[in-house]
Amino acid sequence: MLDLDCLFQKSELIPVIIQHAHTREVLMLGFTNREAAERTLVTRTAWFWSRSRKKLWNKGESSGHFLHVKKIVTDCDTDTLLYFCIPEGPACHTGAPSCFFNTVWEENDHG
Repeated sequence: MLDLDCLFQKSELIPVIIQHAHTREVLMLGFTNREAAERTLVTRTAWFWSRSRKKLWNKGESSGHFLHVKKIVTDCDTDTLLYFCIPEGPACHTGAPSCFFNTVWEENDHG
């Protein structure tokens, strides 16, 4: 098990990818600081740092759509986290199951 100190050596804020623990669908991306990561470990629900509101937030605190964290891993550089979660309702504030639903580009099989 890694110490949280190694995660925040390069930056006070790191990205967190949220993936469904069973389906492996990517649900959302957020950012965490050390305090949010510590709260996530204690509560087993996903906490983030809101860059726009400049404050901590627990996903689901207003909507009831909590992300129950089942496993946390880091990448090879220890500067990104991946949370495997069971969502309690939609992950996106729009009501969509995932925040990733707007197609930017897709390969066309017709040439």
